[in-house]
Amino acid sequence: MANKEQVIKAYELAKEQYAQLGVDTDAAIKKMDDVVISLHCWQTDDVGGFETPDAELGGGGIQVTGNYPGKAKNIPQMRQDLEKVMALLPGKQRLNLHAIYGEFGGEKVDRNEITVEHFQGWIDWAKERGMGLDFNATCFSHPKADSGFTLSSKDEETRKFWVEHVARCRAIAAEMGKQLGTSAVHNTWIPDGSKDTPIDRNGHRTLLKKSLDEAMSIDYPKEQMKDAVESKLFGIGAEAMTVGSHDFYLGYAIKNNKLICLDNGHFHPTEEVGDKISACLQFVDEVLLHVTRPVRWDSDHVVTLNEEVKLIASEVVRNNFYNRVNIGLDFFDASINRIGAYVIGTRAAQIAFLNALLEPTEELIKLEENENNFERLAMLELLKSKPFGAVWDYYCLKNDVPVGEDYIKEIQNYEKEVLRKR
Repeated sequence: MANKEQVIKAYELAKEQYAQLGVDTDAAIKKMDDVVISLHCWQTDDVGGFETPDAELGGGGIQVTGNYPGKAKNIPQMRQDLEKVMALLPGKQRLNLHAIYGEFGGEKVDRNEITVEHFQGWIDWAKERGMGLDFNATCFSHPKADSGFTLSSKDEETRKFWVEHVARCRAIAAEMGKQLGTSAVHNTWIPDGSKDTPIDRNGHRTLLKKSLDEAMSIDYPKEQMKDAVESKLFGIGAEAMTVGSHDFYLGYAIKNNKLICLDNGHFHPTEEVGDKISACLQFVDEVLLHVTRPVRWDSDHVVTLNEEVKLIASEVVRNNFYNRVNIGLDFFDASINRIGAYVIGTRAAQIAFLNALLEPTEELIKLEENENNFERLAMLELLKSKPFGAVWDYYCLKNDVPVGEDYIKEIQNYEKEVLRKR
C-alpha cells in the first residue's frame, strides 16, 4: 500500500527538479483535465456484443485470442466491469459503444432496424456518471458481411442494408450527444477488401463513396454528433486490397468535413501516426485517435508506454490540439484479466500525456530554431531520467485512485470476488 506522505514528499522533490527546467508540474497535472479518453466497450467481452445469447466475433479480419475466465456475459456484468475499471483510473473518461451492444431484450433486432430505444439504457447510465458516449456502426459479425463487402458491395440489397445501418447509427449517436450535452463521435469502419488481387478496385471505391454519401445525407449539429471515417491497411482475408484505404478516407474527410480516424495499428509498421496528426489537421478540423499496440500486424495488443504512444501524446500536447483530437482506445485481449488489460492500457495512454506535459516545449523549440541540435537531443535524453513516476503517483493520489502497483491487488480481489464466480 502506497504511503501518502512518501508520495507527497517524492512529488515535492520531483517538482523542484522539473522547475529547474521551467516546467510547472502542478500546471501539468491540472492540464490533464483536458485529456479525456474514450474507453472501448468491446474489451469487456471480446467484441461479441449482445445481439443474441451466443453472439461471437466474426469476419473483417478481426481476431481475439485467449479465453481468460470472467468475460462479461450480459450488459449488467459489462457495466459492473466498466465501473470497476473507471474506479481505478485517474482523470476523465468517456465510453465508446459498438452497435452490437444495444439492449435488445432477447428479441432479434437486425442492424437495419436498431433505434435509440435500444441504447437509452446506456444514455441513462452515462448521464448518471456525468460522462459522454461515442458510437460505432458494426459492419462485421453478420451474415451480410460474409462476402467480404458491406458498404462497397456490388449486391444492391446488401449495400442498401449497410447504408441503412450506418444512417441509423448516426441518428443514435446524435441523440446520445443531445441528451448528454457532449458531442458523440460516430466512427465508420468497414472490413471490405479482397484476399487476392482484384481487377475492379475503382468499382468498389465508387460504391463506397456513394454509400457514405447516402448514409451521411442527414446533417446533425456538430454539438450532438461528429462523423469519423477509419481506414485500414489490410485484414485477414483482405490482404490484397482494402477498399477503405487511408488515401480514400483522408480524401473523403477533407472533401466532406469529416473526422479522419487514425488507428496506429492500421498502417505500415514504419509509419508513425504521431507524425500524421499535424499533417491531417492542416486540412480537417478534427481527428479521432484509436490508440493501440500492433505487434507485427494489426493485432490490437494492450497499450503500453512505447515510443509510438509517446509521440502521439507529444504531438497533441506540443501543439495544444486538445480540442481537435478525440482520444479513443482500441485493443482486445482475452488472454489476461480483462479489467487489468483496460487499466494497463488506459493508464499507459494517460502516462504518455502527462509525460508530454512535463516537457519544456518552448525551450526545446528555441533550441531547434537556433539550430542547437546537440542541445535539443541532450535535453530530450535528460528528460528520460527525470522523476516522472513521482508526478504520476501524485496525480493518482490527487484523484483518489490506487497509486503505483496498488491497482494490481484491487483487480486480483475483483477477479476472486466477481469474475471467477461468473
